[in-house]
Amino acid sequence: MTEAVEELEQRITRLRTAVREAVLAGDRGRAGVLRRELRQAEQDWEDALTQVQQAGRDRELPAEPAESAVSTRPSLLPLREQVHEALSLLAVPAAPRLIATVHEAFFAVTFPTVRLTSMKRDEERSFRTAPFARPYYICAALTADLLAPARGLMAISTWPMERRVIGSLSPRVDFLTGAIRVAEAIERLPAPVLTARRLLWRFAASIPGAADSAASTNPHEVMQAALAELAVHQVTDQATRHAAARRARDQLDDAQQLFGTRIRLAAQARHAQARQSGRGG
Repeated sequence: MTEAVEELEQRITRLRTAVREAVLAGDRGRAGVLRRELRQAEQDWEDALTQVQQAGRDRELPAEPAESAVSTRPSLLPLREQVHEALSLLAVPAAPRLIATVHEAFFAVTFPTVRLTSMKRDEERSFRTAPFARPYYICAALTADLLAPARGLMAISTWPMERRVIGSLSPRVDFLTGAIRVAEAIERLPAPVLTARRLLWRFAASIPGAADSAASTNPHEVMQAALAELAVHQVTDQATRHAAARRARDQLDDAQQLFGTRIRLAAQARHAQARQSGRGG
């Protein structure tokens, strides 16, 4: 399995080089085809890496009869990799506090959320300096209307654009999806983990029919309740996200697709300032 990850990393490196050469040569058609192949290879890499991580945890974690307690020891992994682990588990854009809570619940370490703001700036600076030099970037979720950074939400660059844009129904859809992913992750644990159960209850408390109390929270019942509500919103939300994703791919460059555009927001601010000045005159 590790060999497959390494092969995909080599393929990603070759595709990044090919994309850069096509862009420099002005061959937009070939660049577009290569970008699609690159996104697919990056998604395959994500899936393969997740399988490797899960296999490693299955080997390392012994089954315990009592509930496991989380450790607050510092992680040896860089912060960006810890964020990547938590976001990969949720599979939806999330705020720093939820990211830290998920990592604490399932990976037994925590980190201060204030560090994530500077980390995201570092990620954008790294991408603009050397585009696609890393296998993935921690990037922004984008608003569906302005394609600007969604306040306080983080995502993974290798996710499809449709997952990274946020429409009016997306926060609820992502909340329900996150609840399902957390419930599934709990069912895979070899022993009950108190912090993970508490996290599941935080989701379940806001989903009708999911659970009556923290003590009665059942992962399968939470999944069923979340799926039932998800069926109500998902089609409309997907339509909004697909339309916004098409606009993003057509209108934004590579960096803007990951970190958003502030051009329209700046124009709006100038327009509002001009109107205010006009009233003053």
